[in-house]
Amino acid sequence: METGGILQEIAPLGENDLMYVADRHKACCDFPLHRHTLCELNFVEHGAGCERIVGDSVEEIGEYELVLITSPNLEHTWAQGHCQNRDIHEITIQFGADFEARNVLSTNPFRSIQKMFVRAQRGLCFPMAAIMSVYPRLQRLSSIRDGFEAAIEMAYIMHELSKFDNARELSSSSFAQVRATSESRRVARVKEYVSAHYADEIRLEQLSAMVSMAPTAFSRFFKLRTGKTLSDYIVDVRLGIASRKLVDTDEPISSICFDCGFNTLSNFNRLFRSRKGCSPTEFREKYAKTKVIV
Repeated sequence: METGGILQEIAPLGENDLMYVADRHKACCDFPLHRHTLCELNFVEHGAGCERIVGDSVEEIGEYELVLITSPNLEHTWAQGHCQNRDIHEITIQFGADFEARNVLSTNPFRSIQKMFVRAQRGLCFPMAAIMSVYPRLQRLSSIRDGFEAAIEMAYIMHELSKFDNARELSSSSFAQVRATSESRRVARVKEYVSAHYADEIRLEQLSAMVSMAPTAFSRFFKLRTGKTLSDYIVDVRLGIASRKLVDTDEPISSICFDCGFNTLSNFNRLFRSRKGCSPTEFREKYAKTKVIV
């Protein structure tokens, strides 16, 4: 099925199935850009040079790759890119997107997994240490025929991965259309305002007054809580929305630039290239090449 030029993959799970595991060797990565309603853990071995697209993140991967996606309908694919290897090993594990909603994850023993699932709504790329820690279990999972044993093995994998706080979020929250979460009500309020008013001029003094803090104090507070300066966060939100428009519409790039709150086209192009690694035109073309019409 095709939606907006992006393949809508049909879920392979039955109503009472927990997960689906596909373990395969292939000569190239040629599956088109797609989305589906399932969560997905995808492992790639010997794929150096392949190009991973998750939301508005486009990157060349290394020899080993492990990404968790828990946001239904977030576009993603692993394309051939510059990979020269003709024996790429891929293990794809898909499971129900309602898994997080089940009461088990809200209990204390599973709290770290729940936290990881929230971060993985934007796509979560794990470091090499995390990959190696679950590598034997990933290799063994597809050979387990007993459903209960497979479920336990999957739980061990998720628990182990949840220990790695240095896993990296991929897509911007504005592109992935994921509601920003924060432990701070002040930060949450500011993020909600930025999401609603990204096209307008947004000033530090305005936002700090909104949460009853001095501008300098709020600037430090926001950086401490989010890891980003306020100006960087606003740019990321605007670029994420601009990326979504580049993918989903045929609007001219100049119109997208100004509609997303940028003052000049040259500044938009410069910021887009510095954050995304390509120009807006190249980003749109790259997405178009990986789409499929069915």
